[in-house]
Amino acid sequence: MPDIRSEVARRRTFAIISHPDAGKTTLTEKLLYFSGTIQAAGTVKGKKGGKFATSDWMDIEKQRGISVASSVMQFDYRDHVVNLLDTPGHQDFSEDTYRVLTAVDSALMVIDAAKGVEAQTIKLLNVCRMRHTPIITFMNKYDREVRDNLELLDEVESVLEIRCAPITWPIGMGKTFRGVYSILSDEIIIFTPGQGPLDEVEIIKGIDNPRLDELFPLEIENTRMELELVRGASHPFDLEEFLAGTLTPVFFGSAINNFGIREILNALVDWAPQPSETHAIQRDVEPTEEKFSAFVFKIQANMDPKHRDRIAFLRVCSGEFTRGMKFKHLRLNREIAANSVVTFMAQGREQVEEAYAGDIIGLPNHGNIQIGDSFSEGELLSFTGIPYFAPEMFRIVRIKNPLKIKQLQKGLQQLGEEGAVQVFKPLNGGDLILGAVGVLQFEVVASRLLNEYGVEAMFESTPIYTARWVSCDDAKKLADFEKNLVNNLGRDAADSLAYLATSRVNLDLTMERWPELKFHATREHAVTL
Repeated sequence: MPDIRSEVARRRTFAIISHPDAGKTTLTEKLLYFSGTIQAAGTVKGKKGGKFATSDWMDIEKQRGISVASSVMQFDYRDHVVNLLDTPGHQDFSEDTYRVLTAVDSALMVIDAAKGVEAQTIKLLNVCRMRHTPIITFMNKYDREVRDNLELLDEVESVLEIRCAPITWPIGMGKTFRGVYSILSDEIIIFTPGQGPLDEVEIIKGIDNPRLDELFPLEIENTRMELELVRGASHPFDLEEFLAGTLTPVFFGSAINNFGIREILNALVDWAPQPSETHAIQRDVEPTEEKFSAFVFKIQANMDPKHRDRIAFLRVCSGEFTRGMKFKHLRLNREIAANSVVTFMAQGREQVEEAYAGDIIGLPNHGNIQIGDSFSEGELLSFTGIPYFAPEMFRIVRIKNPLKIKQLQKGLQQLGEEGAVQVFKPLNGGDLILGAVGVLQFEVVASRLLNEYGVEAMFESTPIYTARWVSCDDAKKLADFEKNLVNNLGRDAADSLAYLATSRVNLDLTMERWPELKFHATREHAVTL
């Protein structure tokens, strides 16, 4: 039987985060390519040739060239098991990304070097900061004309408030991009467009090597001057500061041209932390404990359209999972025999024989599992930190064919459970109401209802301004509230009561009139047991 400690030490679980179009999904593909997991890397832009990114598997992702759902990919590299989570960059799907960040131990931040730090990157880094998540930074797109290197570093430090430690340094950019200088090893790695993982890389030792003056005299002189400034002004790499989330090692390269990928993979294996303790309401759970425990951070419907399935994504927190073992679904106090648990390569999957802390595994879900649910071999544990945010946009949903009402209800129930959209069922029996963070979520729901459930849905505006989840220790007061304000109340996919306010004034007045009730702008997924 494998030793749990050594297996945990082999795990690296990280998410890739960025603003849209920074090259995140392309980088994901290249990491898989350089690890030997896939034979040829598809790209987001590769629609004409019918070749799509491994991590983008929905029809709408292929049509738009964007990621709208987080993908999970597990692969081996240098005797380590790497769990890579590709997240949506678009702010309209930020809830999915926030949930994914609760399930990882580190993050890889991708920055478009032509644009610098962008709005969504700031939001995502703030989420990482709350959790003290270690971050590796990749300055991408050096095959194009980009901004000044020192200016980029300064912007990351001032806007994102994290210290930068350059590990590599670019030589030139765009048509004059020649490679990178490794500050730690005093080596120049020569850039060859499109080089594969098995191709021999040309390395020149020493920044003052005369051969560099022969190969690219203009670029190397400028690089030497920049390095003088960098050595004086930037921070040296410190592993403890990186693990504390206060310093980020910075790499430069071009994902589309396969340059800088191997260095990132090696940094993840060498520096990124192995799985650490997970916080539960009852206690902190150590990854090397013998008893199995896990929590659900994501539910995805219809990854396999042939089977109309739902998969719950579990982050293993402790112990060893083995195929066929029994463990408890703690919220329902029900025992599960895990015979068909899977591991992922985007929408592809295979049966899991064993898994350890840090691994992401998939449990078939027949409607009983919710995001935030906990599992263990018996101990009552309720893992925390998975948020639901109050929606900012609302639509009433109707269908063109009334005979398909059951398919609509089933589709919205499942999409609500996975967090693709928030679904509120009015207590007065009115039309279902959808709540979203961004308008693109409604487009995705319409597309998925049509493609996955055969339902043509129409969305209409509604006067709802915002939603607040309602709770009260006094059951009678809550019952009175429900009776008096039935026309403004609904229940979401998790059956939680929500007040649907028509304006800020309406919300404030209601809160004033019902002081015993609590109105929540966020809802914790974890259920107190």
